[in-house]
Amino acid sequence: MRIGVPKETAAGERRVALVPDTVRTLIGTGLEVTVEDGAGEAAGHPNAGYVDAGAAVGSGEEAWSADVVLCVATPAVDDIRRLRAGSVL
Repeated sequence: MRIGVPKETAAGERRVALVPDTVRTLIGTGLEVTVEDGAGEAAGHPNAGYVDAGAAVGSGEEAWSADVVLCVATPAVDDIRRLRAGSVL
């Protein structure tokens, strides 16, 4: 199962749905994690931390096409439309 973490798009939102330590735990259970490039920057978690934890850093499309997509704030309608059929938000 692949988990996707897109960038937050809500105005003023600086948080990210997963931090590298949590990614490491999820990877350890056999899950795959894809984090959108720069998703953790505003929260103080650069891409390198996610890569070190075992995540793939990719595009927004890759994050939104995961089996499970994690967000902090309610995503915009246009973002919700990016979900693939059968995925969970």
